[in-house]
Amino acid sequence: MTAIQANHLSKSYGRFQAVNDISFEVEAGTVFALLGRNGAGKTTTIELLTGFQKPDTGAVMVLGLDPIRDRAQVRGNVGIMLQEAGFFPELTVRQTVEIWRDFTPAARPASEALELAGLTAKAKTKVRQLSGDEKRRLDLALALLGRTDALFLDEPTTGMDPEARRNIWQVVRDLAARGTAVLLTTHYLEEAQQLATKLAIMDRGEIVVGGDMVETLAARVGRVSFELPSMIHPGELPLPATVRGRLAVVQAADPDLAAQTLLSWASDRGLRLRGLEVRTASLEDLFLELAQSYDIPQDDVSSGSDRGSRSDRPAVSGDARA
Repeated sequence: MTAIQANHLSKSYGRFQAVNDISFEVEAGTVFALLGRNGAGKTTTIELLTGFQKPDTGAVMVLGLDPIRDRAQVRGNVGIMLQEAGFFPELTVRQTVEIWRDFTPAARPASEALELAGLTAKAKTKVRQLSGDEKRRLDLALALLGRTDALFLDEPTTGMDPEARRNIWQVVRDLAARGTAVLLTTHYLEEAQQLATKLAIMDRGEIVVGGDMVETLAARVGRVSFELPSMIHPGELPLPATVRGRLAVVQAADPDLAAQTLLSWASDRGLRLRGLEVRTASLEDLFLELAQSYDIPQDDVSSGSDRGSRSDRPAVSGDARA
């Protein structure tokens, strides 16, 4: 069942085209990764899908409803974790969750939401005393208060340490397994590859790559790397290779077959290929490929290091969220 649908969606701010005629669907029980550099259009897309912004053209359906026209009904069945949320600094974590519960239909107990977000030990701590990591987890706890059928997560693990990040991954997996449709934006490529079964990569407001995660990566070139034996010239290898120092890299559509060819060649010559590594295409490889094709800055994505995030929307006078 389709839970989230964008159909020829467009949104501009003056002359700036933030989203340009994009379409995709998120099925119930799946995680969909919406990826791209800063300013690609991801945040605007989420705001359109959640009813915070009205599209210039196109249509949005969430759980079969219009998120603007049917706002109250949609909000009761949708969880939203945006990049920034406002908290009352003098309230405790538990008090914050309890207040949000009053506005959430059929809300789960506060203790359950805190446990899901890994904040049980911080229940009595004032919000102003939380670290950036802990504030993001509080954002998540509030998004999970409702027993949602659709969940929007905009950069959910920014600033989290590796252990906290992996704990959140498991929460997302569990929610999807129970039938929740999850739309995720992230700059952590490993996170997207670990969680998502579908993806769309945006650039300049358009989707430049989209589809099934496994199929999309399988269609890309993999690689085999190894230490080039000291007595061997790169031209002697059975497959074309790029050599930097003593590291040889062979790119191949079928990296396993390429590795077998290289090992057979080395065995016939009594050679050992040290440090042999076989790797299928990853999201990082895909982004590097797109960076060359679409001039995407390579430092706008991350394979795992902590970084901040910025909205793709320019400052616009009078821009207010509902």
